[in-house]
Amino acid sequence: MGLKFELLKTTKNARRGRIYLPHGVVETPTFMPVGTNANVKLMTPENLKNVGAQIILANAFHLYLKPGIEVLKHHDGIHNFMNWDRPVLTDSGGFQVFSLRKGRKITKDGVLIKSPLDGSMHMITPELSMEIQNTIGSDIVMAFDYCAEPGITHQEAVYALELTTQWAERSLKKIRSLSDQAIFGIVQGAFFKDLRERSAKEITSMNFDGFAIGGLSVGEEYNLTLEMTEFTVPLLPENKPRYFMGAGAPKLIVDLVNLGVDVFDSVLPTRVARHGQALTWKGKINIRAAKHKFDKTPIDKECKCYTCRNYSRAYLRHLFDRGEALGQILLTIHNLHFMMDLSKRIRESIDNDTFEDLRGEVLKYYA
Repeated sequence: MGLKFELLKTTKNARRGRIYLPHGVVETPTFMPVGTNANVKLMTPENLKNVGAQIILANAFHLYLKPGIEVLKHHDGIHNFMNWDRPVLTDSGGFQVFSLRKGRKITKDGVLIKSPLDGSMHMITPELSMEIQNTIGSDIVMAFDYCAEPGITHQEAVYALELTTQWAERSLKKIRSLSDQAIFGIVQGAFFKDLRERSAKEITSMNFDGFAIGGLSVGEEYNLTLEMTEFTVPLLPENKPRYFMGAGAPKLIVDLVNLGVDVFDSVLPTRVARHGQALTWKGKINIRAAKHKFDKTPIDKECKCYTCRNYSRAYLRHLFDRGEALGQILLTIHNLHFMMDLSKRIRESIDNDTFEDLRGEVLKYYA
């Protein structure tokens, strides 16, 4: 297994790269659809391939709860289990330290987290997280980290940073003892530049295969997200992939590419699809609006996705109006196709030195 990264071209800070993984090659920049439970909501693996998904994200903690590591072990990993033969990246469970704060207990050993399924308590350590991700068989493993919430004090952020560094060392040691799976370290530091710098120095001193920017896009102001990213990116090695955790809005993605980030993930495109929001090159469209009742045109006349080639806005509106699941499915197909098309056009624009023009086009409609 393992990982190889090629940096093919840069246009100012924007990077065009290629990641070689056991289950395929990932062209970057790219967006990863989120399949928390070994399933991107309302999408089959075949549909994911048809929209152009190169790699998906799954969540180690949730898969540990259900179906459980014994089931995944029985199927020899997630690829066989969900019939997906392209790369998978697994979140370590560190985000659940942030999202499942109620009832948690953080210690130097790990985090005691309450299951959202049945309320049972589970002690997740860096070592257990690596064992889970090894059983899952993901192409890229994420180190276990402490994703602190916004508004914490400098002193609290130092504690989170120090645990993240300690857990990174333990994660790296454990996964190397189990396999040669690729593993990314995660830079934390909350919204303090001195701590971001310290975290980057400590995490990049370890032999990780790539690096993630964590602890951002968690509710803070947009400009602060960019400010912290712009400060952090130059502290990361040029010869390894850079992953921003939790970016799915078109505006944010082009702004992050502009700062030198390679990989992104978010539930945003699929979540807004389930609520009737379509992403297009002319901005967002509310397909449930009354003005679409008699509209025979597709969501986007230029779009080549299955939905736009076969269905009208009027039909999609009707499906949402009647609560039919097909409407959510068709809009999810469209939105993920748009995200893959956006990623492809970003790559082409870097190749052609026209990225600034493309970024301007996106910002015009997603300001």
